[in-house]
Amino acid sequence: MKRLIGLLLLAVVGCPSASAPEAEEAPTSVVSILGSDPPAGYERVTGVRPIHFPPDHGPHPRQQIEWWYTTANLDGEDGRRFGIEVTFFRFGLDALPRDEERESAWATRDLHMAHFAVTDVRGESFQAHERFSRGALGLAGAQGDPWRVWNESWSLEGTGGGERPFPLLLRADALDDAGRPCSLDLTLSSDRGPVLQGDRGFSRKGPEEGAASHYYSYPDLRISGSITLGAQSHSVTGTGWFDHEWSTSVLGETLDGWDWFALQFEDGSRLMVYELRRTDGGIAPYAAGTWIDPQGTVRPLRAEQLRTEVLDRWRSDASGIEYPSRWRLEVPSIDLTCEVIPVLADQELRLSTRYWEGAVDVRGTIGGAPAAGRGYVELVGYGEGGGE
Repeated sequence: MKRLIGLLLLAVVGCPSASAPEAEEAPTSVVSILGSDPPAGYERVTGVRPIHFPPDHGPHPRQQIEWWYTTANLDGEDGRRFGIEVTFFRFGLDALPRDEERESAWATRDLHMAHFAVTDVRGESFQAHERFSRGALGLAGAQGDPWRVWNESWSLEGTGGGERPFPLLLRADALDDAGRPCSLDLTLSSDRGPVLQGDRGFSRKGPEEGAASHYYSYPDLRISGSITLGAQSHSVTGTGWFDHEWSTSVLGETLDGWDWFALQFEDGSRLMVYELRRTDGGIAPYAAGTWIDPQGTVRPLRAEQLRTEVLDRWRSDASGIEYPSRWRLEVPSIDLTCEVIPVLADQELRLSTRYWEGAVDVRGTIGGAPAAGRGYVELVGYGEGGGE
């Protein structure tokens, strides 16, 4: 954690925000961030507790690490397809009390990082951007009612109050390597309430006490708006998935990373699966998932109910890291078998942290009937140890 704090401090000292470090600087290990010992005063997540909305849409300063995560597959009016990821992270630097007066208006107990990535399938291109800000002077922060998470001009903001904050407005803007604009302005809606992952929102990630998070999702977002790449703006519609998770040192000591799948089938069913990898290269018995049928009935899935097989691999020319690149997923209890295929092989985020996160296609069967869909996959910890 000290390495992360040092990196973030370098990013924000003397300026309100900053882009990612230079490419030759070694990236920070995500696994070391999430598995480190926290400073005194932060509370570990140790069991089920009630999750209330709207407060729990906002920040949880008693936990050190938190993220608000939006991914989506979008189609343009001209037939072009895009994938997007926008994530807001909060890293606690100093625990409670929060009401203590600070000597400087620039002083902060939290540092905020945000990632913004766009996959252009027809253009066979992927670009990722990063922003750092301190949680002071309104530069970055989060609140529950009205729901708002922001890092300067990047924001996720609810237009409704109380327990139903929809529609949400999602905005982000950046410049690509050639100085051309890359931005999005999207409206997110959902007719269904949040899905509490794991045991009523308590998601275990290892055998140690505190190797867990509180976790909920909106897996049924309807999205419309625009994406701008260079001189061209595209009107888009599609479906998305939102996750909010908070914890303190979420990963167990023997874990090396994870593979996370969020899949949306055309019949309205949804599947979330995460698999945790051990430092010895094996799979930990803390995999889990959630199945949501077309009527919205939620069914938690245990590790023994899930089967995954890597069918192909891809090696990044930029980082030298090899990632899984196609999978077979099976859930016998719901008679589901499918293949998951990236729309582009290179959807690696090479920022201050390095991981693969990208849009995928899904094809297979459910109950013996053909099934197809789209989704997103996240691969964390490869190149850092046993996942290499």
